[in-house]
Amino acid sequence: MDQEQPPKKSLEEQEKPLEDSADRRTHLAADRTIFAAERTYAAWVRTGLAALASGVGAKKLLAGVIPEWGIWAVGTVLVAFSAFCFGAAVWRQLFSGAPPPKPDTPRIPPVLLIAVNGFLTLVAFAALISIWFGRTGGD
Repeated sequence: MDQEQPPKKSLEEQEKPLEDSADRRTHLAADRTIFAAERTYAAWVRTGLAALASGVGAKKLLAGVIPEWGIWAVGTVLVAFSAFCFGAAVWRQLFSGAPPPKPDTPRIPPVLLIAVNGFLTLVAFAALISIWFGRTGGD
């Protein structure tokens, strides 16, 4: 009934799986950090789009309900906030703090973020001009 015992591992061999496991956990944490930053980016853009739609809609929906200067003020604040959100989205994505270890997940290219959010900001400014100089909904 003598069963052969596996040979005992040296201390270095015993620590190897722990190092691999710790490295893997570090890489997974880096991936989670990337995904969290992308969720934050998406939340900023979503908030900006909602504010943009609300600012544009305010001009039509509030016409005849509140004075023209109130429509102008509400629309301006909402559209300006949307432009801020588009800028903040890029800023938070590109400068999200200390860089994580090399993740397995690729990041969204910064030039793509800047191009898309730059376009959205231009749309916000076009909407702002429309609010300032466009006709009111009841005209």
